[in-house]
Amino acid sequence: MPACPNCAEPLNTIRQREGLFFHCPVCNGRAVTLPQIRRVAGDKFAANLLRQINANHYFGDRSCPFCMRRMRLFHSPEPPLELDACKTCGVVWFDPQEFETVPEGMAESPDAARLRGIEAEATWRLEQMKERGLTNDAPDETWKAIPAFFGFPVESETDALSIRPWLTWSLALLIAALSIWAFFNLEAAVQSFGFIPAEAWRCGGLTFLTSFFLHGGVLHLVGNLYFFLIFGDNVEDYVGRWRYLLLIVVATVVGDVVHLLAEPASRIPCIGASGGISGVIVFYALQFPRARLGFLFRYYWRFHWVQMPAWFALLLWLLLQSVTVMMQLSGFSNVAATAHLGGAAAGFLFWLVWRRL
Repeated sequence: MPACPNCAEPLNTIRQREGLFFHCPVCNGRAVTLPQIRRVAGDKFAANLLRQINANHYFGDRSCPFCMRRMRLFHSPEPPLELDACKTCGVVWFDPQEFETVPEGMAESPDAARLRGIEAEATWRLEQMKERGLTNDAPDETWKAIPAFFGFPVESETDALSIRPWLTWSLALLIAALSIWAFFNLEAAVQSFGFIPAEAWRCGGLTFLTSFFLHGGVLHLVGNLYFFLIFGDNVEDYVGRWRYLLLIVVATVVGDVVHLLAEPASRIPCIGASGGISGVIVFYALQFPRARLGFLFRYYWRFHWVQMPAWFALLLWLLLQSVTVMMQLSGFSNVAATAHLGGAAAGFLFWLVWRRL
């Protein structure tokens, strides 16, 4: 349910002749969609408002009532208003008495109304395509084509953060340093610090955590660090550093416990940060379900961008992990996908608790 960015109260859906908007019963603020603003104030005002939103890259302190990401702060010249808007959701937030100052639009001719109807239908169809991940828009920054070329997802729009993600950067640097150090004698490091289900309580149970910092090779390390850096900074920014650290630790331990329950007699060491990162990925997708992720698909020498919402990408990821679990339990895969699903379950529970708080 959408919540007020001022007082966190659930918003009421108000229907009227021009459409619907979302009203806060406590502070009397309202969230209004751009199509309704166009119906109330006319094409010229709505188009100018949209230009202001697109041109402004400054993010305020308020979160979008729908996707919970920080809204862009911009100024409307006529009338002079300071407004917050979520470009992804197409919603503008008006404080009390602000929407009443919006000018009423001029009456349209029948031809203009018919053209606006065609435009509205085209916009609706485009939004439907976006929800299904069928758009081929490229991300907002050119460098993102490099990781996408190697099969990694990228955030289509990179929002500004309210804090610097020092914890994410520090953990990533520590993981890289310890993994590279272990590469010089990997077998001994894995046997000493990897998590072995049949010997789960050796070293006093510390291998539940030490295995997080070791990786089996460069590709394993780079892949985990990429996902950690891309999604971790947003989660750290949203929940705060200490809660974020708690999420990583809990997801890592729960992932190892699920792996232990699935294969209690296994003597194959399990290493990697995937369990903890799985919890971060799930929390990100549930908290920012409308965040758009871009994938670059290649057919011979032709490249095609496909964008999909984070919630849909999460479903595909969970399906892939479920298949990998069946392969693991059948002996056809050495990937500890059970630890991934355990970490994902911890991320889901953490998100549920966070919502209640």
